[in-house]
Amino acid sequence: MQCNGVAGDRGMEEDADLQFLLSGGDLLKIRSNSWKKHRFYKLNEDCKTMWYKSHKTLRPSNPTFSVDDIAAVRLGRQTEGLRKNTDDKVEGQAFSIMFKSRRKNLDLIASSEEEAKQWVAGLEKIISHMSKLNPQQKTGHWIFNSMCKADKNCDNKMSLKELKSFLQDINIEIDDEYAQELFEKCDHSQGGYLEGEEIEHFYKILTEREEIDVIYTTYAKTNGFMSAENLLEFLQKEQREPASLSDALILIDKYELDGSAKEKKLMTKDGFLMYLHQMEGLIFNPAHKGVHQDMTQPLSHYFISSSHNTYLLEDQLKGPSSTEAYVRALMKSCRCVELDCWDGSDGEPVIYHGYTLTSKILFKDAVQAIKDYAFKTSEYPVILSLECHCSVDQQKVMAQHMIAILGSALVTKPLGDQMPKDFPSPEELKGRFLIKGKRLNKLEDCFTPDASAIEDDDVTEEEESGGEESQEERKEEKPKDKKLKLAKELSDIVIYCKSVHFHGFEDAAARSFYEMSSFKESTAMNLAQDSANKYIQHNVEKLSRVYPAGTRTDSSNYNPVPLWNGGCQMVALNFQTPGLEMDLNQGCFLSNGKSGYILKPAYLMDKDTEFDPVTLTRGGWLKPKTFHVMVISAQQLPKLSKKSTSIVDPLVKVQVFGVPDDVAAKETDYIENNGFSPMWNANFQFHVCVPELALVRFLVEDYDSMTDNDFIGQYTLPFTSLQNGYRHVPLLDKNGDILPCAGLFVHIMVLDD
Repeated sequence: MQCNGVAGDRGMEEDADLQFLLSGGDLLKIRSNSWKKHRFYKLNEDCKTMWYKSHKTLRPSNPTFSVDDIAAVRLGRQTEGLRKNTDDKVEGQAFSIMFKSRRKNLDLIASSEEEAKQWVAGLEKIISHMSKLNPQQKTGHWIFNSMCKADKNCDNKMSLKELKSFLQDINIEIDDEYAQELFEKCDHSQGGYLEGEEIEHFYKILTEREEIDVIYTTYAKTNGFMSAENLLEFLQKEQREPASLSDALILIDKYELDGSAKEKKLMTKDGFLMYLHQMEGLIFNPAHKGVHQDMTQPLSHYFISSSHNTYLLEDQLKGPSSTEAYVRALMKSCRCVELDCWDGSDGEPVIYHGYTLTSKILFKDAVQAIKDYAFKTSEYPVILSLECHCSVDQQKVMAQHMIAILGSALVTKPLGDQMPKDFPSPEELKGRFLIKGKRLNKLEDCFTPDASAIEDDDVTEEEESGGEESQEERKEEKPKDKKLKLAKELSDIVIYCKSVHFHGFEDAAARSFYEMSSFKESTAMNLAQDSANKYIQHNVEKLSRVYPAGTRTDSSNYNPVPLWNGGCQMVALNFQTPGLEMDLNQGCFLSNGKSGYILKPAYLMDKDTEFDPVTLTRGGWLKPKTFHVMVISAQQLPKLSKKSTSIVDPLVKVQVFGVPDDVAAKETDYIENNGFSPMWNANFQFHVCVPELALVRFLVEDYDSMTDNDFIGQYTLPFTSLQNGYRHVPLLDKNGDILPCAGLFVHIMVLDD
């Protein structure tokens, strides 16, 4: 039983860097200034897992981690831990493995610069190789790895006992009689074990997709195969796509695996399954994968992915602050990050959650991290939201750092030669940074000769933090009108996002377009419920930022959907806290190239709009749809328990979020003891009145009769990005990262009412 993860890829098999990883080597693991220990690391022969040990004499049953769990590998002292706990002289020998989940970085030192480069190059190659595997290859890879694990005596044969162990490992519970029947069916040699072609036969039975067979057989009308004409019929009739014969031929050429069939312009069942697993066959419309919206509208016309207390990795009372938290948020296309700034020692401002035990990081280190990772996943502007509690002297240091580190990318004056009347667009601000904070004078003063005469001055702290209650609620003895000095140098770089307190819609209407307010969660929710239309009109020309209540000390989140319905652009969430709310945020910003900017519907960009999501009066926003969904099956759901005998009992919930009238949820029955290939064929129907504001969430849970169901995976996407027809739905884990082999198979039909 060969368990080589790159089997069949001669280039990878003979790659020197890969061979280096397979041989392994000693690395110095860094946790702190006092904890530095040598570990022997190597890549397992499956080319999918790394393992390590303290001494070479120990058995290789030590902890491992999967290549799939690695988000990135960084050469050099790029992490906080390495910069803090190592010397400059090991810069070239250092590298870090960054993980997708909340798992801590792995900081390592190689014995030489050449060796460090080889580790990084090898890991990057294997990560790239794994990401390029097609779904069938990933499934085969996963199954054969599980077979290797079940092959206890490593004889490349599978006994009946090992087969049962393997089935439990991949989340299937079958009775002894069926296991015996399956085993005997494949044991052609009647030797009492499976090997070679017998294992291949077993694999084929295991991965058979009955539901795919039915669909394929219906349209495979050309000697048992699908011709281009047959495939076109399927695309037009089932998938409801405006496809042509040319489109069908392209799909055959792209996804057919059998060379002989491809030459005859035919599609086999394997090729058809390959197509259904690829971008064209997924539930998310591939036309929405890239930037497809108008990016030339004013900033206020977009929803902007926003983070609250971005520097925190955990809770708001004693959790760690880290520059890595900024990196993680930015890599998830967050476009508005928060910096909570306080006076630090040695004249250097720090970032932490004031009046708490959260750890501190240097302001300049946070700005450097933001600069380094701001435009890795999106080229559109990043807003630095400052909550500043620093003295004037350290405010000047803050300004100096931002100007020095961000350089010409920092917007320090309005675009153009004259005072603008509206915000610039995301397109005009590509690759630029905006500062949100307090400003001493009007933006118009940038164009007056005597503007430099403005000196440091007093501002109310309430306005300084944009009206945020965080400090006032935590320290009620502080007078609400307490004055704080604001440094002119910091004031001058606040251009399009001047923080002011909200005193009502009438007062706000009289203010300049660049004066914006922050709203605590409860205030914003009340406005979105009781004054929705006025709030929407306010948010046509003004920017609004909403943040979680100060009582959410566990860094929990609120439902962002009612605030988006109210036109709020920056609905800030705790990115470090997984759950429904972050699923909705990730789903909302899934479209438009994951740019972090989503263009609002037209009725949220019209200052005279009559739209009210609560009362939902008649208007152009009403585009009622009937949403039919059939949950057919799931594939390779992950085990939730380390116990080999624990098998999930999956069920699927289909949820719709949007305006109040559209919110709904329905669920399937649960399937006992089958996480590998459960099948439901359950039909649901929803009515959606305002599709442009609706999100659809597919949630898979493990049923539990005694307690709450356990989360298995989910996928959320905009209603307007749904594709009709038979579609695969990828599943994400609780942190929003893809579950490599897991998914749902559904049928979607959206019809006009």
